[in-house]
Amino acid sequence: MLTVKNLLVRHGTFSLRADWSVQSGSRTVVIGPSGAGKSTLIGAVAGFVDVAQGQITLDGTDITHANPANRDIAMLFQDGNLFPTLTLEQNVSLGLRPSLKLDAEERQRVHTVLNKVGLSGFENRKPGQVSGGQQGRAALARILLQRKPLLLLDEPFSALGPALRQEMLDLVNDVLDETQATLLMVTHNPDDAKHIAQDIIFLDDGVAHSPEPAEQLLANPHPALKSYLE
Repeated sequence: MLTVKNLLVRHGTFSLRADWSVQSGSRTVVIGPSGAGKSTLIGAVAGFVDVAQGQITLDGTDITHANPANRDIAMLFQDGNLFPTLTLEQNVSLGLRPSLKLDAEERQRVHTVLNKVGLSGFENRKPGQVSGGQQGRAALARILLQRKPLLLLDEPFSALGPALRQEMLDLVNDVLDETQATLLMVTHNPDDAKHIAQDIIFLDDGVAHSPEPAEQLLANPHPALKSYLE
């Protein structure tokens, strides 16, 4: 379970508050207007944004001030965070060892996950030599390889067209089905929420509201959310 308790994040004159829990294994989407603090919230959970007050716990462990590398979290950024000078196989291998010095068993695991996301035969290509969708698949492969209990996605597919974006969301669903990881995903697209979310966290006026069932909330949105959706 991910819990943020009396959380306050400040950036200059901007502030964001949150006080809720996300159940283990759930799929929660964070939506809200541009500038509402969606990426700030995700960044605080991941450890890339400082917390002014409050507490963040993951499965009972206090991670409020832990180094990002010491949190049991995998994060996929908007640009996929692939290194252009490395091959897709090397980029995925970073999920196991930053040194890229893998043994035979680890190399097999990398090949298995590349095949799982449809990149068999593309191992030796660099990001600039493949499509945006294939780059996204490689980034997801690295996440799958890490097998962390919490997966954070910060609008990783926003630059893709509707059909390819839905394909990538289907792949995320497959990853979650296999790993049983918890998902917290930022998006500005309500269709993404309809496609993948069990619950929705809506950000408005400096508050990340408690998760609500996605189907119920989208069918009968409260005034602030209705204004955003329109």
